Amino acid sequence: MSTLWTPDGERPVDRRPPGSSGAGEKQPPAAAQEASGPGGEPADDEMRAQMEALRQELANTPAALIVANHAFGLFELAAVHLSEQPPHLEDARLAIDGLTALVENLKGRLGESEGQLAEGLAQLRLAFVQISAAAKAGPADAPA
Repeated sequence: MSTLWTPDGERPVDRRPPGSSGAGEKQPPAAAQEASGPGGEPADDEMRAQMEALRQELANTPAALIVANHAFGLFELAAVHLSEQPPHLEDARLAIDGLTALVENLKGRLGESEGQLAEGLAQLRLAFVQISAAAKAGPADAPA
């Protein structure tokens, strides 16, 4: 059995030749069909259960780990903006400033990742200064 998409969701379509019983085919249980909403999306109850499971997972994870993970994301964001041609200096500066706020204001509270984050911040700052200087010098002043 196949399905056909409609604005109201997926609808089963029987494509067996007329007269075929289809006794050997497995039909999805009615409960499984009802558990999905339009388009095969999870139903509200299932979505609430998934959200509660995610909430519990967050509640059981140390906040230091989650904050450090976000800080690594800011590091990556700054690096991406610095690597663009031409570099996106203002966007990189914002990401570096955000990372600075986390690393410096949460000193001693970021767990095992704190050393890596501080080192990464120092590297980003150095790269920012070097790339900014090169951008200001322009291609005409660059060594051949």
